[in-house]
Amino acid sequence: MAGYTDEHARAGIDAPLPKIECFENQFNHYEITISIPEYTSVCPKSGLPDFGTINIRYIPGKWCVELKSLKEYILAYRNLGIFYENAVNRILRDFVKASKPVYAVVTGEFNVRGGMKSTIEATYQPKAPAKKGK
Repeated sequence: MAGYTDEHARAGIDAPLPKIECFENQFNHYEITISIPEYTSVCPKSGLPDFGTINIRYIPGKWCVELKSLKEYILAYRNLGIFYENAVNRILRDFVKASKPVYAVVTGEFNVRGGMKSTIEATYQPKAPAKKGK
């Protein structure tokens, strides 16, 4: 695409961000939904701000995410140049790395810009172990 570089495409993917902390889960078989309606970042191409809501739905394994650390992690996106698609996938990647959930979905619903609204969804579901043949 004219005007977009590989640098734009990779922007923000590996930038340092605050650590997502966890605490030990005390129960089994339940789902947690976290909604963060004040997500902001910066378009790496235009430098204009992006706004949206990030929703994280997960089934915890051994760990639950500590909300203050998650808030600090999300707030760090405020000045980060990153595309919507990369932000949602990065949030999922970092969330899974920190908490090792049974299942997780991150959805980003981004405000209208240029007459278009975008919704991006990324899912983590560990692969079942391969069954051994007879």
